[in-house]
Amino acid sequence: YPTSAKLSVKPYEFDIGWAYIRGLEMLGLAKVRKTPPMLKLGDIKPVADSKTLEALIANRYEVMAKYARDMRHACAAEVRRLKAEGSRSSAKLANMRLARRWLHRDEDKIPAHLKAQVESARDHSPSLAKLVAMREELRLLWTRTNVSAEQLVADLQAWCKKAEESGIAALQEFALKLRAAHA
Repeated sequence: YPTSAKLSVKPYEFDIGWAYIRGLEMLGLAKVRKTPPMLKLGDIKPVADSKTLEALIANRYEVMAKYARDMRHACAAEVRRLKAEGSRSSAKLANMRLARRWLHRDEDKIPAHLKAQVESARDHSPSLAKLVAMREELRLLWTRTNVSAEQLVADLQAWCKKAEESGIAALQEFALKLRAAHA
């Protein structure tokens, strides 16, 4: 957030400049005008509304980082499942470990020499393929600038409904948290 006075976003990050600014603000010598947006979660709404859409668009980096974490956890669960099946040295297991590192990224960010292996891992796991497809659909929500806000809200509601009906626990939980977001 380049226009924000606070450069640290995570709770464990320390920003000495922010400490000085807050100190000067307490003395009345400075005023903070802009800080990074924080995703606020409230009660879970029955359907996503315009406030949910505003929160999603304003906090899209945080939302997608959470989605990426959920996707990595799903990959780890898939690796554990493959190990339990006894395929320790198989190509499937190697591809799944590789996918855990690269699957949550955009298609153009994956190195060309690894794309075939990541695709193979996605083909072997329908749940991971669904997670990747749903991630792309969610990302497209805020990149489409040529549609009205009502259409975007309808698309968000459809995405949440599709995620809840997917049968994938990580997607269902993510959709619930998304519906709880507000601006």
